[in-house]
Amino acid sequence: MRMASALFCSSLATLAAGVGAVEIDRLQLPEGYGIDVFADGVENARQMARGDQGTIFVGSRRAGKVHAVVDSDGDFEADRVVVVAEGLKMPSGLAFRDGDLYVAAVSDILRFDDIEANLDNPPDPVLVTDRFPEDEHHGWKHIEFGPDGKLYVPIGAPCNICLEEGYARIVRIDADGSNEEVVAEGVRNSVGFDFDPVTGDLWFTDNGRDMMGDNLPPCELNHVTEMGQHFGFPFWHAGLVRDPEFGGQRDYDEFKAPAQQLVAHTAPLGMLFYRGEMMPSELRHDILVAEHGSWNRTTKSGYRVMRAHLGENREVVQYTPFITGWLQGEESWGRPVDLLELPDGSILISDDQAGVIYRLSYAAD
Repeated sequence: MRMASALFCSSLATLAAGVGAVEIDRLQLPEGYGIDVFADGVENARQMARGDQGTIFVGSRRAGKVHAVVDSDGDFEADRVVVVAEGLKMPSGLAFRDGDLYVAAVSDILRFDDIEANLDNPPDPVLVTDRFPEDEHHGWKHIEFGPDGKLYVPIGAPCNICLEEGYARIVRIDADGSNEEVVAEGVRNSVGFDFDPVTGDLWFTDNGRDMMGDNLPPCELNHVTEMGQHFGFPFWHAGLVRDPEFGGQRDYDEFKAPAQQLVAHTAPLGMLFYRGEMMPSELRHDILVAEHGSWNRTTKSGYRVMRAHLGENREVVQYTPFITGWLQGEESWGRPVDLLELPDGSILISDDQAGVIYRLSYAAD
């Protein structure tokens, strides 16, 4: 595969993949980093999860499918892509635990047992729970097992802006679907989170509401420091933006402010604390955020991977572009969604527009 790096980003290489062409040499990265295509033909690639044997499972939102990406020889180029489930309702979110694949399909959490041994003859799914709301509006999910062994599940607001009981929150459940607890409230639509390897705290992205103009309200990167904290929706947005419909009902200081305000409508989705050894040590334990990109802004924003630099007290001290180039003028050829670290310290990035998985690596001079 062709590789793009900070030193070689001027020529245009295209790779047939998914629904379009992958213009990988348009991607701009920090010096020393490289990016190539790990797998193509992964329709509407969303959240990823890695199996115990190295299979990369990939959810989708619009395709209704779950893919398994297999790199049998370990050369970081997929040997095959297998559909292991289809006909599901927005199976965007995936998690892997003890040999089993968990799939979030709006109201249902499904489990595919011993899936890696049965990629070509997948088992029927086991229903873990079907008690989540059936609303498709913000009903697709990102799920993760936390360091406590519980499965964390967001329940997006079924609207642009509304106040509905039981929505706009992140909950956690046991692996069998029992013992639901509220982790965070006032969360409009989180489609990405991770746990700080230093403190164990949950951090999550949140998409701001629409219909307040190009620049309001900011999207959010949030940090949960206590169970049940409220992050403002629908009353206040990003800490200090009063909602024109609901803001009069509560005071802004009742809510937890974001760790970082993000540009409005950038649609931050997957986020990752970097834990590995391949990348420069100054990146370790910082956050990478996939900004999927705006659909409702006069001038488009997002379509990039950002870096949140964290200080000694785990506060965001800087938020800067890390990978750009999916947006060319006002036209995009790709949209990053999720990030997944591999055992060697490289990072996979899914792209639901181009239908590919990239691999980000680093090679010192």
